[in-house]
Amino acid sequence: MPQRPESVAEWMSYARSHLAAARAAVGVGILWEIPCFEAQQAAEKAVKAVLISVGVKPPGVHDVGELLDLVPLSLPKASGVEESRVLTQYAFATRYPGGCFPVSESDYREALRLAEAVVEWAEGVVGEAGA
Repeated sequence: MPQRPESVAEWMSYARSHLAAARAAVGVGILWEIPCFEAQQAAEKAVKAVLISVGVKPPGVHDVGELLDLVPLSLPKASGVEESRVLTQYAFATRYPGGCFPVSESDYREALRLAEAVVEWAEGVVGEAGA
């Protein structure tokens, strides 16, 4: 199994890239499931960057809630961060046909809002380490 990078900056780069993909992957012929998956990935990688920045090695899980539970209580979470736990539903079910509930534009807009909140919070926490 390949080693995961320990660099906060690398994790934040991926988080920002997935967020950009979530914003861009909207249009004719694009299923709403695809940008929702990207939004989940953005939040997941941003939380992992935060964990690394405080000395916690993130587990290889995709559950945003499980990752948030590892964030030290002394680290305040911004609005929307705790709510982002719901993004976990997009980690697997949206990746393959038939494995998903119907995803709507409003679901996408909420997923994007939550992912943006998590990435913004993470940027504030990791500061220059995530640049």
